[in-house]
Amino acid sequence: MSVTSRYRQAWEGFWSEAPEEQGAVFWDTEPAATVGVHLALFEPHLTDPGLPVVDLGCGNGTQTRFLADRYRRVLGADLSAAALDRARRADPAGRAAYRLLDAVEPAQVAALHTELGDANVYMRGVLHQCDPGDRQPLADALATLVGERGRAFLVELSQAARPLLLDLAGGVSGPPAKLAPVLRHGIAPGEVSDDAVPGLLGAAGLTVLASGGLALATTEHGPDGARIELPAKWLVAGRPE
Repeated sequence: MSVTSRYRQAWEGFWSEAPEEQGAVFWDTEPAATVGVHLALFEPHLTDPGLPVVDLGCGNGTQTRFLADRYRRVLGADLSAAALDRARRADPAGRAAYRLLDAVEPAQVAALHTELGDANVYMRGVLHQCDPGDRQPLADALATLVGERGRAFLVELSQAARPLLLDLAGGVSGPPAKLAPVLRHGIAPGEVSDDAVPGLLGAAGLTVLASGGLALATTEHGPDGARIELPAKWLVAGRPE
């Protein structure tokens, strides 16, 4: 199987039209407030920090470049060619590698694992907005990529985030400027309960080793000037210890 054409087209359309500058996209938050915070939670659970790191769903590569400054081999993977074009332009020195990947296509994921070996995987906000039928295959892909020695770190919006986003979208003056194009391209967050993600990982053969809550920072600000933050859950998963 592969991702739905609707999902792929939505992301191609979004990244083809999005502004180039860092921070212009709703979730393109500076790494110090994003992956830098997440690594403090992830790194204590790495059994082998020397493994390659895969930024799955890397988008324009803002977080990937931060990872590449910290780890020896980093690969950003995404299903959108337009997003990867931006990631490469923003990384002229080639600190990271970038790969077009349909992460719910088992053959493609298996080929990447054959190339890299076991990997540590970073994935932020992918499960909650992909089509329901793609969620289990995506969890299966994580299990393939981490293999026996790797670990996966996931950050997903909690179910409490959806009503907040609906309130933002339905405001009197319409959605905030950076959220509007996300909604226009049909990239609305889906209904994923907080209990569903551990179940998906378990069905893929992974064990949740640690988890918790955090606020996921965005690049948008409310009328009072405060940064909009959304409630999220983080999980570290791997093979049973």
